[in-house]
Amino acid sequence: MSNFPSPPPVPQDRQFVLGQHLRLSVLASGEETEGRHDVSDVILPPGAGTPLHLHTGYEERIWVVSGSLTVWAGSDAFTLRSGDFYAIKMNTPHTIKAGDDGARTLAITSPARFAELISRTGTPAHLATTETEWDMGLFQAVTEEFGDIILGPPGAIPADLQRDTE
Repeated sequence: MSNFPSPPPVPQDRQFVLGQHLRLSVLASGEETEGRHDVSDVILPPGAGTPLHLHTGYEERIWVVSGSLTVWAGSDAFTLRSGDFYAIKMNTPHTIKAGDDGARTLAITSPARFAELISRTGTPAHLATTETEWDMGLFQAVTEEFGDIILGPPGAIPADLQRDTE
């Protein structure tokens, strides 16, 4: 049996928080992959979720490391658990919500966008406190720059869009 050393920790300048909503470590940035993709280690506390939204410029892939995460994407609705994977295509209305024990996921976007979104709008994790808030104005501005569209508040699901048009 080989006894390999542990990998180095993620440098502090690659760790961010969005208020109390999520913690993200950039594992591979767009700069490192010539924009092809990024990979982030994301920790969501219990019950944390996103607004209903869609991405016009990138696809999102989620692999659950631990905990559980419910994903509503288009007509799909799944609860993902450790080891589960789900791909969200561009222009698909979607939202996610962490389960009762929270969730740790790997988020992969292609082309690279999500890691940059969080690094530009989040607070460096080493500066965050329990009082750190999410700057929604800045977040909204950068999401619009990337072509993301907010379709509804947290708790809204894609099926609500159909109900609104009926």
